[in-house]
Amino acid sequence: MIHPDIQSKKELDKKVELYNQPAFIKNDPVSIPRFFLKKQDIEISGFFTALFSWGNRTTIINKSRELMKRMDDSPYDFCLQAGPGQLKKLLSFKHRTFNATDLLYCIEFMKFHFAGNDSLEKAFTMGMDQKDRNIEKGLTGFYRYFFSLPDIPERTRKHIASPEKNSSCKRLNMYLRWMVRKDNKGVDFGIWNKISPAQLVCPLDVHVARIARKWGLLQRKQTDWLAAIELTDYLRTLDRLDPVKYDFALFGTGVSEK
Repeated sequence: MIHPDIQSKKELDKKVELYNQPAFIKNDPVSIPRFFLKKQDIEISGFFTALFSWGNRTTIINKSRELMKRMDDSPYDFCLQAGPGQLKKLLSFKHRTFNATDLLYCIEFMKFHFAGNDSLEKAFTMGMDQKDRNIEKGLTGFYRYFFSLPDIPERTRKHIASPEKNSSCKRLNMYLRWMVRKDNKGVDFGIWNKISPAQLVCPLDVHVARIARKWGLLQRKQTDWLAAIELTDYLRTLDRLDPVKYDFALFGTGVSEK
């Protein structure tokens, strides 16, 4: 049963409107890719920012900005063209358990991928079909593709989630929300077209899960991939074409309650 305080779709929609607006950007990691205009810069800066998105939001934003500066505020050119001297600037970079070893492998992957593609979208769609109900196969395919290069640092695998490991894939789902969702609110970019907003899965972390359970939108006790699917399937009953817009209501409320 839905909690009586928010039993109507109308109430949830009001919360979406409250948070899905430009004022949301300043204190959110999505502010980092908003610094860029070139599609590939948006994709790469957004990807790294999403990877760093666990813990304190101010720290996430500061560490993401630091990395962009070390990349000369041109992440696409840096990933494709940086030589040993430029890469040395990254050796002291660290964010929580993400270190230079992880960073250098990510850059190696970007260089490999963009040598034959003009967008990261291909990396997330090669494993899925446009008829798929959700992004699950795309995320699984991305994990396998990302770690298809030789000499993979095993420690880096923990930074890229996969539904096969029953992770909620919160950070990658947030990244996909940024790239895929299309509206006129100014938060998400909507620069990818091969994934439908209807296929997105709600980014689920402990805070979003807490609010979803409090409101009666999520019954599963574990915060994992099955919980993310359960929540998204419910949100799809509220908006079949854009279920993940309700991430704003859940996340925004969770932040304000903290």
